[in-house]
Amino acid sequence: MNMIRTTALLAGLTVLLVLVGRMIGGNAGMVLALGFAAVMNFGSYWYSDKLVLKMHGARPVDEASAPELYRVVRELSQRAGLPMPAVYIMASDTPNAFATGRNPEHAAVAATAGLLRIMNRDELRGVLAHELAHVRHRDTLISAIAATFAGAIAMLANIAQFSMIFGGGRDNNNGGLIGSLAMIFLAPLAASLIQMAVSRSREYAADAGGAEISGNAMGLASALRKLEQGNHAHPMDSAQRNPTTAHMFIVNPLFGGKFGKLFSTHPDTAERIRRLEAIARGGTA
Repeated sequence: MNMIRTTALLAGLTVLLVLVGRMIGGNAGMVLALGFAAVMNFGSYWYSDKLVLKMHGARPVDEASAPELYRVVRELSQRAGLPMPAVYIMASDTPNAFATGRNPEHAAVAATAGLLRIMNRDELRGVLAHELAHVRHRDTLISAIAATFAGAIAMLANIAQFSMIFGGGRDNNNGGLIGSLAMIFLAPLAASLIQMAVSRSREYAADAGGAEISGNAMGLASALRKLEQGNHAHPMDSAQRNPTTAHMFIVNPLFGGKFGKLFSTHPDTAERIRRLEAIARGGTA
């Protein structure tokens, strides 16, 4: 199923990329965009995880430099039956975390300094178990691909905007002024909608998987309350600079920021907590 989803996502984002290319440069632009899409397809599979980690200034750590974080990740990985992922810390004071990697054998888990500072052990285990559930469900590849492609589409739409300002959008062969305006605004929006469709359902599944891995649904529920409060108060700077990666985090890192509503990629936190409380009572989410 994940392979089908990944293929469909790549196809959809490739079409958007080609359409933006056509709006910028006509048939020649479409051909160039198709070539760019082919490179993106290859590069996003092999290198999207490294790119996303670099975007957020994540640095690798080991047991000597971050003993508590590393040990919790190792314990939960063993409980989940997963290989030990690479572990990273982001310098941000905003509490948050994400996982990335093309498969469980090449996975990475990244947590912010703010997360490590405010979470107790049960809450930290809940957050990290949630991220490892994404790894186990093989969500991480599709998330990183969505981030890199959506960023590329937004970049090309910006190029189209400048092209139109300096006369490129007046060429009727390229779709005319109305077509250029539509592509400038609709292409990034369409890419974001694809991200949202990918993200919302998988967050519920990762919450349930995280509760199972950690054995403590209420630890994750408590962590989500703190995470929402922390991200409302202090939206993450690196996510403001790279909003197309917002869907990768455990909660939306853009709460209250200028991109918060535009990139609202996550389901309602209160509903996520309600489902976790139901799991803790022995029911189903």
